[in-house]
Amino acid sequence: MKKLFAYLKDYRRDAILAPTFKLLEAFFDLLVPLVVARIIDVGIAQNNHTYIVHMVTVMVILAVAGLTSSITAQFFAARSSVGCVTDMRQGLFDHIQKFTYSELDQVGTDTLITRLTSDMQQVQNGLNMALRLLLRSPIVVLGSMIMAFTIDVKCALVFVVAIPILSLVVFGIMRISIPMFRGVQKKLDRLLGITRENLTGVRVVRAFGQEQDAVKTFDADNGDLTRWNEKVGRWSAALNPLTYAIVNIATIVLIQVGAVRVNLGGIQQGQVVALYNYMAQMIIELIKLAQLIVLINRSIACAERIQSVFEIEPGMSFPVDKANTKEAGDLAVAFDQVTFTYQNGGAPALKDISFQAKKGETIGIIGGTGSGKSTLVSLIPRFYDPEGGTVSVLGENVRDYPEGTLNTKIGYVPQRVTLFEGSIRDNLSWGKADAGSDEMDRALATAQVKDVVDQKPDGLDFYLQQNGRNLSGGQRQRLTIARALVRKPEILIMDDSASALDFATDAALRQAIHSLHRDMTVFIVSQRTASVMSADQILVLDEGRLVGKGTHEELLAHNQVYQEIYYSQFPKDDHTAANTAQEA
Repeated sequence: MKKLFAYLKDYRRDAILAPTFKLLEAFFDLLVPLVVARIIDVGIAQNNHTYIVHMVTVMVILAVAGLTSSITAQFFAARSSVGCVTDMRQGLFDHIQKFTYSELDQVGTDTLITRLTSDMQQVQNGLNMALRLLLRSPIVVLGSMIMAFTIDVKCALVFVVAIPILSLVVFGIMRISIPMFRGVQKKLDRLLGITRENLTGVRVVRAFGQEQDAVKTFDADNGDLTRWNEKVGRWSAALNPLTYAIVNIATIVLIQVGAVRVNLGGIQQGQVVALYNYMAQMIIELIKLAQLIVLINRSIACAERIQSVFEIEPGMSFPVDKANTKEAGDLAVAFDQVTFTYQNGGAPALKDISFQAKKGETIGIIGGTGSGKSTLVSLIPRFYDPEGGTVSVLGENVRDYPEGTLNTKIGYVPQRVTLFEGSIRDNLSWGKADAGSDEMDRALATAQVKDVVDQKPDGLDFYLQQNGRNLSGGQRQRLTIARALVRKPEILIMDDSASALDFATDAALRQAIHSLHRDMTVFIVSQRTASVMSADQILVLDEGRLVGKGTHEELLAHNQVYQEIYYSQFPKDDHTAANTAQEA
């Protein structure tokens, strides 16, 4: 928890002032029963109206002072808790940004969203309440007992017996409930995951008529979460009746002992009223403390979950500066006996991959589903680190690039289209922050999407909905390609990024990219042989192994895997389409 407490350092003054003013409020509250006792024993007993008015004035002053202290404490508590959690949320977000794909795969998107939202809110509420009540309630309880001793020792013994019993009940329930709160948050993670999966895949769910199954799955997980909440709730609900019962029994005993002491002349009636008021204050504060403990338990469980993310160390390290830049020559990318396995993936996704790509070459990568095509190209921008072998870009091991440097040399078009809410201009600026309209227009023209943008009401300033929902699939794909081209990268990676395009548009896109800067190396990952057959070099993958390497003609003549893929798309008795695609 030290990592989390570090965020409170900048708000140390507020965190100290909040409980300080709460203690002042508690001090003023503890004086009120003594004033009431004086009103009864002196003012009323002696029929002294002046004294009563004087004491009532004192009570009003104490009330105003207590209210002022309470409001001030609330201000400082809110400022410190909100500020601390705001910084903590930013710190967690920044920490997550340093995660490699491996850590992101390990933790899961749904869990991270819960940590950044629900868990953070619980920590903020717990910290706010702790600063206000964690010291005040125990001080009032102990102060009530001390004040009781100043009135009458025998009556105060009731407090001495009641307080330890109450403490035992409260802390016993706390010990039981804390692990349960952790379980509740895990169930919440699971429910959020199911919800996100169903909402993002709602079209698929409806297309296959699986609405009822989706509802049943949600109901099952929702019911599981409800049962856990009910289980925790039973223990939490036991706090109030148990504390009420103990305190009310203590109150009955106190009144009985007090009445006897009054009859014996040991104390006065006003002092019994004061003792009862102290017992009432103790009841209120213990109820507050019980509720506070429930809230703090939940906050601690959430804080531990946040801490667990902070404890995940990013798996990649970057040099501060690249001291020696090797001369790359004409080499763009080189794989040397590269092996890679996803975490908990069992079998390697890539096995002993070796190849070289020269500057200006177009490299096609083809293979069956799950053969490792996307995995291979994800190692070039160092989304993952290989467990064996080396990956070199422009003559330098990717591990030797300072953080962020490698990305400036690569334009990456992911397999899964991702656009952000905002204008087309905003999305293209991800490729190059200071890109002008002319640069964007050229990139759009190369990506075969300029005519689409020109037809929009505001052109480059046309507003895209989240993930470009107001565009077709092909339009979204071409915009992501344009976003990568705006950067004018030395290496362009297109990971099956033309799957939604027709053959004519795909051919036009490849021709336009080929006509760009002659030194730009292009990697094209595709299921279509038509998309890669004109490449300078084609890599054929099968179950993570590089089973073929060469031109289209060489592979078609000698590589069985490539032949199977090719003839599944272009039957042997129909070469017209294939020849047209190759000429393009």
